Amino acid sequence: MLTDSKIRSAKKQNKPYRLTDSKGLYIHVSITGSKNWYVRFVLNDKESQVAIGSYPDMSLAEARIERDQVKKLVKAGHNPVVEKKRIAEPSESLHQNNFETVARNWHKSRSSLWTPHHAKDVLHSLEKDIFPALGSKPLNEITAPMVLNALKMIEARGAIETAHRIRQRMSDIFVFGIANGLCENNPAAIIAPALLPVKRSRQPAIIELKAAHEMLKRVDEEPAHPITKLALRFLLLTVVRPGELRFAKWDQFEDLDTDNPVWRIPSENMKMKREHVVPLSPMAVEVLKILQAFSGNFPYAFPNTRALAKPMSENALGYLLNRAGYHKVHVPHGFRAMFSSIMNEQFPQDRHVIDLALAHAPKDQVEGAYNRTTHFERRKVLAKEWEKIITQDLKPVSYLVTGLRKKAN
Repeated sequence: MLTDSKIRSAKKQNKPYRLTDSKGLYIHVSITGSKNWYVRFVLNDKESQVAIGSYPDMSLAEARIERDQVKKLVKAGHNPVVEKKRIAEPSESLHQNNFETVARNWHKSRSSLWTPHHAKDVLHSLEKDIFPALGSKPLNEITAPMVLNALKMIEARGAIETAHRIRQRMSDIFVFGIANGLCENNPAAIIAPALLPVKRSRQPAIIELKAAHEMLKRVDEEPAHPITKLALRFLLLTVVRPGELRFAKWDQFEDLDTDNPVWRIPSENMKMKREHVVPLSPMAVEVLKILQAFSGNFPYAFPNTRALAKPMSENALGYLLNRAGYHKVHVPHGFRAMFSSIMNEQFPQDRHVIDLALAHAPKDQVEGAYNRTTHFERRKVLAKEWEKIITQDLKPVSYLVTGLRKKAN
């Protein structure tokens, strides 16, 4: 637990850091040396945090009292962030111009234009990577070096595209602030050239059958948590986009004990913003039935192994492939290219059906509507054929939960 002397002696470093107390209370030390109190909480299976004050204006004892009030709100089912805004004086709400407040107002004004999933992703990216460092800063006091430092922290973990996306969001927030008279400059706009360039290239993928079999055998022998292993096998069989798999929920799977098991992916989770129904092969159903022992009591079928109420980490499957020796050779998204190449070679007459299985947008809208209504039975057949082709000589699904483990994804 923290002490006042420990907090006072905490010095600024070349990157932000946290000092944790207890029951979710922590103090965030920015690169400028400012110290701000936050309380972590979990509401509706989602972890978040709320800013409660700054040090030394709020002492450690006062912060603990405020923390307990936050916990009471959460226990009663209230969101502390929302409650904090609700009880604020209207004049204060109108004139607050710290980055977090303005960003949340910007998000509220834009979210109706986005899908619910994208709106959630935008806000989460700011809560995770920007608010802890810059959230309490007034908009007109945030400089370009401050913005660049926050984005460089994202780059440091290899998330180059994420850094660029968040910079664009921050730039839009500053434009929103300028339009509302809260600031005069947009420091997020001028630092764009200082970020590492995004390499635009095709997703690395193995597309030859023999090499694919060799890779899959090596991956099966790589130590990993059973959920991660099962997720990779399921991705291989269904060839959906990795993000669609990560957010798969148990209530999306239907008729698993019949001859027509399917996975009904809602439109908000799909790139093309329309529902996609995936016929499940026998092995895909087997994966789900074994998986129920691990995550059946939680909403996500493929959860994060450190926090079962959350979806799997976006990097978990990629790290597994990397450890097996396929860094920059094959990525999780590459199973789609593998499926397309192998199946088009094996079944050239089914080109349109294979595209439908991948949920590709048809070039001809009339043709696309026709195909979606007439080719589902053929897709079921091809799903079973793909299972036979790609899992040849692989260990059974049960092996994936009895082999060597590597904790956490």
